[in-house]
Amino acid sequence: MRVWLACFLVLFALAELFDWLKGFSFPLPIYILGGAFLAVASNYEKIIGAYFNDGGEQSPVESFAPSKEAVPLTPANQVVDAQQEEMS
Repeated sequence: MRVWLACFLVLFALAELFDWLKGFSFPLPIYILGGAFLAVASNYEKIIGAYFNDGGEQSPVESFAPSKEAVPLTPANQVVDAQQEEMS
């Protein structure tokens, strides 16, 4: 009998809480701040992890960084001529 009474009280409290929450609403700035917080929290490793990288592996942010090695820019016909010279 105690179990039935406890279950009834818990379900009744949950139903009343649900009815109270249906009428409760936040203003728009709270939704915007909440969305920004969730975006930062979900990308925490990508944002903050790049600053504390131990050097063992490249972070996703560094993989998009420009290369430090110089890449010579030559016209396409010079590249083709150089490849043909290597083949012969």
